[in-house]
Amino acid sequence: MTNPTPLSGAQVVLTHGAYSATIASVGATLRELTVDGRHLVVPFDADEVRPAYRGAILAPWPNRVVDGVYAFDGVSYQLPLTEPKRGHALHGLLVWTRFEIIEATDREAVFEAEVVPSDGYPFPLRVQVAYALGDDGLSTTVTAVNAGTSAAPYGTAPHPYLIAGPGHVDDWTLELPAATVLEVTPDRLVPTETRGVADHPEFDFRKARAIDDVFIDHAFTDLARDATGTAAVRVRAADGTGVEMAWGTELPWVQVHTADRDDAPEISRIGLAVEPMTCPPDAFTSGTDLVRLEPGATHTASWRIAAL
Repeated sequence: MTNPTPLSGAQVVLTHGAYSATIASVGATLRELTVDGRHLVVPFDADEVRPAYRGAILAPWPNRVVDGVYAFDGVSYQLPLTEPKRGHALHGLLVWTRFEIIEATDREAVFEAEVVPSDGYPFPLRVQVAYALGDDGLSTTVTAVNAGTSAAPYGTAPHPYLIAGPGHVDDWTLELPAATVLEVTPDRLVPTETRGVADHPEFDFRKARAIDDVFIDHAFTDLARDATGTAAVRVRAADGTGVEMAWGTELPWVQVHTADRDDAPEISRIGLAVEPMTCPPDAFTSGTDLVRLEPGATHTASWRIAAL
């Protein structure tokens, strides 16, 4: 009898220098990333159903579609509600899809899956996820192609939980170069309006400071970038270790979440979710920064995670 495939799918291990990464084929998920044995993201076991979207690729939308309802080109659609407690469609359609491994070497791997047309999203897409380890950490590139005959609404993001070093989120400092935060309702996290972080000093991390007990589950924009157009979030522990996540202008938003779990204190605030996004929550409804992917068109987004 052959060994069964682990619950998280086929595993691809990448190594380069002090870095090691393990990618699981279900959701093209970053299951583990280490440098000299130090975890940079919250891992999970290969033979475990992925918890809390750890490391998953989100497409064809990140975050939420409120009530799962949206209209595109004059047609209304209803998506399955995959966040039942709040009544939303959460994190796209590929998080539980088993991606095909197209290519795998010691340092690089390419995964591919199809977004199959459905009642709520009748748009066929081909999505490739390429991982590459280098001296500057782990780079990820998501490429989507519209394989249909009509335009499609589209967005993407990753969902890693970063680990700065020893301790919990409360013990770390955060540098988040965002001038604007998207306010949400406290119960269902429905977006309301954008406000400058000057009006919400608890969310102003433009200068690195301790997170302490601040609760964050918000999208941010108006990101400060360097001369190459790169924005970066940095998280550091008290011992000086840390992790950086950086991305380009195709990702104008970032969701940050302190991973609070009142129902599971043993895993509460053990990592900081940092999710650079092409569009904000509920973009399928608002249209804000929503990608309109024309027939045959391609969209690419990339990000990098590295040790500090």
